[in-house]
Amino acid sequence: MAALTVPGALRPSFDLSEARSVKLDFAFFLNSALFGVGLAMDAFSVSVANALAEPDMRHGRRLGIAGTFALFQILMPLIGWLCVRSVAERFTAFQRFIPWIALVLLLYIGGSMLFEGLRGRDKEENTAARLSLGGLMLQGVATSIDALSVGFTIEEYPFGAALIEALIIGAVTLAICLFGLFLGRRAGARLSSKAPILGGAILIFIGLEIFLRGVL
Repeated sequence: MAALTVPGALRPSFDLSEARSVKLDFAFFLNSALFGVGLAMDAFSVSVANALAEPDMRHGRRLGIAGTFALFQILMPLIGWLCVRSVAERFTAFQRFIPWIALVLLLYIGGSMLFEGLRGRDKEENTAARLSLGGLMLQGVATSIDALSVGFTIEEYPFGAALIEALIIGAVTLAICLFGLFLGRRAGARLSSKAPILGGAILIFIGLEIFLRGVL
C-alpha cells in the first residue's frame, strides 16, 4: 500500500547533529538572547503583578513561577517550529486567534485578582491573594502563546538549532522574571492591601496590550 502524504507538509527532522548546519556563532547566541528579551516582557510584567499581589512570596515559590514562564517560552517556539514544518496551512489559520486567547486568559486572571483585592479591602482583610497552580498555568500560556509565531522565523533551522535557541529564550525569560518578582515583592510590601488591586489592573492592561498589538 502506498504511503499517505499530506500536501504541503514537511517531515520535521529531530536529529540534533543537524544543528551543525546552522552557524552557532556569537551572532546566533546574541540574536537568540535579544529574542528572549523581547518575548519575556509580558512574562516580566505578569511576574511583577504576581509579586505585588503576594509580597510575602518565598524564594522557592518565586523560582517556581519564573521557571514555569521559562518552560512555556521554551515549549511554544518548538511547538510553532513543529507546526510550521508539518501543518503550516492550519497553523497559519490558527494564528489569528492568538491575541484573543491571550486577552481572554489575562482578563479572567486579572479580573479575578482585582475582584479579590477589592473584596478583601472592603472586608478590611490584608491577606494576600495566593496564585493557584491553575492560574499560573493560564498565565504561562497567555504570556507565551505569541511565541508560537517564532516557529516561522526559525522554520529553516534543524531541530537541534531550534532547541538551542528555545533554551536560550527560556534562560533569558527565567532571569528576567526573577528580577520582575523581586521588584514586585519590594513594591508589594510597601503597597500592602492595594497590591492585589494593582496587580490585577496590570494583568488586564497586559491582556489588552497583547490583543491590540496582535490585531492592529
